[in-house]
Amino acid sequence: MARPKLIIFDCDSTLSAIEGIDELGRLRGAEVFAAVEAMTNDAMDGRISVESVFARRLDIIRPRRADVAAVGRLYLENIEPAALATVAAVKAGGWTPLILSGGFRQAILPLAQHLGIARVEAVDLYFDERDDYTGFDRDYPTTRSGGKPQCIAALKRELQPGRIVMVGDGVSDLETKPDVDLFVGFGRYTERPKVRAGAHAFVRSLAEIPALLP
Repeated sequence: MARPKLIIFDCDSTLSAIEGIDELGRLRGAEVFAAVEAMTNDAMDGRISVESVFARRLDIIRPRRADVAAVGRLYLENIEPAALATVAAVKAGGWTPLILSGGFRQAILPLAQHLGIARVEAVDLYFDERDDYTGFDRDYPTTRSGGKPQCIAALKRELQPGRIVMVGDGVSDLETKPDVDLFVGFGRYTERPKVRAGAHAFVRSLAEIPALLP
């Protein structure tokens, strides 16, 4: 039996133009949005650790279940123009697409379903019976720096892939480079110098991905 070939996509600023956590902040007004966006950019550029801001942003926002659903709709409204065709092309080429994100599973699932991606590795949010925020899965690896390589290692143990490709825009994605066969930096929405310099390849449209696959 042939070993699977995995292509793993980041979600925010890759499959969709938005950063989900920032959009949750925007729902709380301009001041909260600005604070959350600054923390997100500092983490994605590698100036601060993911874990130093992950809980803090959510504690500031305290999203309700309806807010998360609204961000799910925004992911779809702001989908990367070539995403659907690219996912179809890589699947036709024998690759299995996955999403690996530091974002929130409930918000990402509608986008994944639209793209035909069956598996989403992301952070679960928790709500009470009134749909108010009560917390998040603090044990999930992508809530901290170095988390995405941990997820890649777990996928390797589970699926025994023959090849792994990672596509993403942030330093948290670049951390997977030693653990994958090809790391593709993505710069359509945010071009991060560390990612551009460190990537095996760097693209500004997902339409460029199929031609890069080994």
